[in-house]
Amino acid sequence: MKQESGRSMIEMLGVLAIMGVITVGAIAMISTAMRTQKHNTTNDDVAQIVLGVRQLLGEYDDFSNIDNTTIFGAIGMSNKNSYGGSYTISVNPSNPRQFIVGIDGLSQTDCEYLATKAWTDSVGYITSNHTESGAVGNCKNTGGNNSVQIVFGD
Repeated sequence: MKQESGRSMIEMLGVLAIMGVITVGAIAMISTAMRTQKHNTTNDDVAQIVLGVRQLLGEYDDFSNIDNTTIFGAIGMSNKNSYGGSYTISVNPSNPRQFIVGIDGLSQTDCEYLATKAWTDSVGYITSNHTESGAVGNCKNTGGNNSVQIVFGD
């Protein structure tokens, strides 16, 4: 009687199927981790921008002298965000004692997340007794052209 060794085709297909399921799960986990990292980086960047603007212009009565190039150079960071877009800083046209941090280049999902996130130090969050996010966003565009604006100041 011959003794055969090796694996059958069905066993090999079973192993490949299990590896496929594990791979799909790993890809989903990696994608979620990357999205979370971008959100955390953006949160940290906005906090750094707000702190920098307040330190540089806090002694003035208003933020009329905000200049993107000067501010980003002074706080030592780039205006590029982790989504491939950029950060902008501008004075609120209706109140010069407030400044707006803009985040653009966002996908619809990321825009909706950042627009609904509780920006605890923002004007909208504080004046609404912590019931609003403090941000507004245009999240209707497809293709990464969405933006969020967050107002800070008095």
